Amino acid sequence: MCLAISAKYGDVPSLDILVWSELPTGAGLGSSAAYAVCLAAALLMGCGAISCPLQEGESTARWTEEELTLINSWAFRGERVIHGNPSGVDNAVGTWGGALRYQAGKITPLKRVPTLRILLTNTKVPRSTKVLVAGVKEKILKFPAIMNPVLDSIDAISQECQSVLEAMPANPSPEHYPVLEEFFDINQHHLNVLGVGHPSLDRLCQVTASHSLHSKLTGAGGGGCGITLLPPDTSPLAVEAAKQDLCACGFECWETKIGAPGVTLHSCSSLSAQVLHALAQS
Repeated sequence: MCLAISAKYGDVPSLDILVWSELPTGAGLGSSAAYAVCLAAALLMGCGAISCPLQEGESTARWTEEELTLINSWAFRGERVIHGNPSGVDNAVGTWGGALRYQAGKITPLKRVPTLRILLTNTKVPRSTKVLVAGVKEKILKFPAIMNPVLDSIDAISQECQSVLEAMPANPSPEHYPVLEEFFDINQHHLNVLGVGHPSLDRLCQVTASHSLHSKLTGAGGGGCGITLLPPDTSPLAVEAAKQDLCACGFECWETKIGAPGVTLHSCSSLSAQVLHALAQS
């Protein structure tokens, strides 16, 4: 990426690149895309292809829409080196943030999406996206009459889920959450049919179900991570009990939210002491 950007926009100056991340690698959380997006932004800014948006006195700043599009295009090239034939979803989310719809190669940002609390669980079972995608393709080619309806149903779930999410900000009703929980359950069953499930993910779903919570895999499956929906009325005690039981399985859990800003330029003063320490030790 450094050589290609230098050839197109002029030499990238000599740089020391330090990388620090809280994302576990190989877990389906888009760690490679996050890396590619940040690297593309740094290199493009280094050679002047995009501006430095940070003004004096500001702690963070973001680039213009045109510059973000350029960052995303180069990040996608980085993802192709890593994954071969990626969808482009992960680098797009890393660039723009928020929530996106992906269909037939087209990526569309969702304009009105509520902030959803989730429990993110890493099963710590490594897997290869490339191998899992190839396995799904093989199964579809082998049993098209069986597998294509499953894919159609997953598509329908995605569309219904989008409709619910976009309706929630204008009408924040508790009735939306049971519908999303059913979507989680049905989608997880379909993903098992496609062959991207794993006993560790089945265990994750069983543990959270014992606390009346609903989960599904995220990413490529075959291990990696799962997400658990936490409706607003979920008690802190139930969340803590679920986390303890999941950790007892050898998993790692974080409570977080869906929907965050995309790639951002930070001033050193805005970084936490933990990040500054980690970078200083690199």
